[in-house]
Amino acid sequence: MEQPVSRRIGGERGLALWVEGPAVTSATGTQAIDRAASLLTAVIRGHEPASFSELAAASGLAKSTTSRLLMALERHHLVRRDHDGRFWPGELFVRYAWQGTADGDLVAVAQPFLDDLGELTGETINLGIVSRQVVQQVAQVNSRYMIGGTNWVGLAVPLHCSASGKALLAFGATAPPADPYERRTDRTITTRAALDAELASVRKRGYAITNEELEPALVAVAAPVFAGGLTAIAAISVSAPASRLNGRLIPTTAAACVKVACALSSTLGGETEGAP
Repeated sequence: MEQPVSRRIGGERGLALWVEGPAVTSATGTQAIDRAASLLTAVIRGHEPASFSELAAASGLAKSTTSRLLMALERHHLVRRDHDGRFWPGELFVRYAWQGTADGDLVAVAQPFLDDLGELTGETINLGIVSRQVVQQVAQVNSRYMIGGTNWVGLAVPLHCSASGKALLAFGATAPPADPYERRTDRTITTRAALDAELASVRKRGYAITNEELEPALVAVAAPVFAGGLTAIAAISVSAPASRLNGRLIPTTAAACVKVACALSSTLGGETEGAP
């Protein structure tokens, strides 16, 4: 019987592929599995996403073989590519990791989705969660424009007059606070009855809107993110000056936001039924 051995392949930029198996492997399906497993290991163990060239060089495989194996891994959701073409652990690993621990790194998982939405809209993208009855912004993709380029990360905003806050309230992330609510502008909702009516509308259309309610001339839309249930764990928002995100663009921008939030929810194992 052949004795298993471990051998190290490659090593460019810290990428090292370790293959454990028989000293001699036949050129059959077993060899293909070993090679695919080696590439998968490199993606998972890497400190940063790896490019195709890096993986091919580290593995010592022909580029055509590397491409074929990575495409197979991607089809089965074991790896995924970001918009720069670099490889990350796939949805199956992300979902398993998230369900296995309460403090999964939501920001790291969400970042590629936020980047995609930022690339599509060109506006400021934020990921918000509920913390002590306010929305805490935990990640951001900056707008490509000078106007409206505020850094919201680390800032707390009220639930009742922010798009993310309304999305989180509407989908059960927390209970609405007692009114009266702080009036931030002339358009701010200040009573529980008005807020309840607004949240019913949010649930019906699947996304929230704040139109100069948090700050004058600031408009935002937000969609809920789910993980393993029908209670929102976070919200993704798109914000911009009213001069850019006007009534004509709000529906299409909101649809893009919902689509990305649903994709992230699916990755986290959450429910997306009922989304528009």
